[in-house]
Amino acid sequence: MGKVKEERIERQSDLQLRSFIRTVAVVAAPIALQSLIGSSLNLVDNLMIGHLGELPLNAVGVSVQIFFVFWMFVFGFASGGATFVSQFYGVRDFGNIRRTTGFTLGVTFAMGMVFFLAAELFPQYILRIFTRFPEVIDTGVIYVRTGAFTFLLVPVTQSLTVALRATQQTVQPLIASVAGLGLNTFLNYVLIYGALGAPAMGVAGAALATVISRIVELCIILYLVFVRKNIIAGHPKEFFSFNRDLAGRIFRNSLPTTINETMWGMGTALYIAAFARISISAGAAVQACNTINSLFSMAAFSIGDAVLILVGQKLGEGKLEEAWQMSKILVKMGVIIGLVLGGLTMLFGKPILSLFDFTAEGQMDAWRILMVYGATMFLDVYNGLQVTGCLRCGGDTRFAMICEVSTVWLIGVPVAFITSLALGWPVYLAVLAVRFESVVKGVVLTKRYLSKKWLNNIIEGVAEAV
Repeated sequence: MGKVKEERIERQSDLQLRSFIRTVAVVAAPIALQSLIGSSLNLVDNLMIGHLGELPLNAVGVSVQIFFVFWMFVFGFASGGATFVSQFYGVRDFGNIRRTTGFTLGVTFAMGMVFFLAAELFPQYILRIFTRFPEVIDTGVIYVRTGAFTFLLVPVTQSLTVALRATQQTVQPLIASVAGLGLNTFLNYVLIYGALGAPAMGVAGAALATVISRIVELCIILYLVFVRKNIIAGHPKEFFSFNRDLAGRIFRNSLPTTINETMWGMGTALYIAAFARISISAGAAVQACNTINSLFSMAAFSIGDAVLILVGQKLGEGKLEEAWQMSKILVKMGVIIGLVLGGLTMLFGKPILSLFDFTAEGQMDAWRILMVYGATMFLDVYNGLQVTGCLRCGGDTRFAMICEVSTVWLIGVPVAFITSLALGWPVYLAVLAVRFESVVKGVVLTKRYLSKKWLNNIIEGVAEAV
């Protein structure tokens, strides 16, 4: 009898595991597909720019860092809000979901206006941070000024996208991205090279294509949310009816994630600045490899979004032990996926690199950099799962911020500049040296994860306060 009972329990456990994996697939697969499509089209964009030569590829590479830093700010603040949205969704509190989304949108749009004005008025001074070559700066200014309008579009799109994902609606953002990014690739072909009778605009065409596609993406999101009467839709006043208590809670949780992502983004951008100062060829190689690396790695990071959404929902329901068990499965899945995709990066990297118009030196540097990225991808995925998934879904954003900002700025950035400029190492060895930062980060995050101090319900008492 005891053996039969054990077998029944084991079968039930297997069924629960399979059901959970199916739930993860439903949530994570559209996010992974969206990331994969975005990375694939970014690769196509870079290939199109790369055919103009290493100078335009380098210029766009350093120019994109400005947009990347802003994107990380938006992602950081929106992720802090997503913690609340996912936990509110656990108790089906849609009023506070809308208020959280509105507050996130307001803060990120205000910062978008700051970036927009800076990009239009003095982009050359910002670009000097990332490169020492005047010809790269002159080309980059064209790209930055043309694409500056995206700073006003991304906050609205991303705030609504985060709300959709955190309420387990991952297909809608996928639809918008497929349409927007597909259009971006088509317009790149038309505007960069002057196809179909259009003028050949070069890097300005690439930036203009991005602006148009962002407009289309935003329009689709607005249609899917408000015209189709999505569950997060409501009267515009409802989105901005948050009171001081809710706004304060969101801000206190989002501030560390915003500092975390912004400082991480700035640190990563400075890695590019250090490597790009070695030579124009080195800068172009790093830009190409980052694009190829994201083709594989961004799909793996969808597991981190699944952690935030699914584990955060359990925390909102007060089921801490279920959240813990769920997180362990998701972390294991993420690491395995990271190992597989890292292997694919190393296997297919060289054929993809052959599509770029590199010099012989640039081709070899790029291949070696890609080998470094592939071999260490599992570590990046693991760290991402801990920071953007586990710690963030439980509101442990302050520790995540301290860990990530400290390792990037006290280890990564100094190592990048010392190896690239002071020691004059080849770019691929400088990239390898910077990976030590990820090792230290992984050790610190593992200790915090195992302590379970991140398992928190952060919405308790909010509903009564609003």
